[in-house]
Amino acid sequence: MISAPSDKDGAQIHAISANTSVFSKEEVETVDELWDEYQAQGSERSGYYWLVDKEEDGRLLGYACYGPRTLTDRTYDLYWIAVDPNLRRGGVGRRLLAATEEAIRTLGGRLLVLETSGLPTYVPTRNFYLTTGYTLEATLKDFYKDGDDLVIFTKHL
Repeated sequence: MISAPSDKDGAQIHAISANTSVFSKEEVETVDELWDEYQAQGSERSGYYWLVDKEEDGRLLGYACYGPRTLTDRTYDLYWIAVDPNLRRGGVGRRLLAATEEAIRTLGGRLLVLETSGLPTYVPTRNFYLTTGYTLEATLKDFYKDGDDLVIFTKHL
């Protein structure tokens, strides 16, 4: 079931982030920092909105974190989306992405921007965005480091 997270979900969010095969240690730490800001300030003040997909017993299947892009007219960024590695290709990511899009529409959003890596390990991620209706807008070569491009996708909501 997709819902806003509870205060107790932080440890499971961290575990999902840490257990992905693609997030670096620094990226996992960044997810933790965004979670801490959200916990301390709430969505509106921090700018970080979270959704989780969890079973009735409280087990987290995945999460998404998004927020408004400053200095734009109703443009939002998807900061993070991750699914328990044991549950990939089971529809959790699609449910989270659809719920994120709907939540952004409810907030009045008109455009969602996704940024990801151009490394080969991110091919499934990039294919996921393409198959869920996103447009590949740009690739910035060697953005993160030599050989690691920034790949930008968008979807008009």
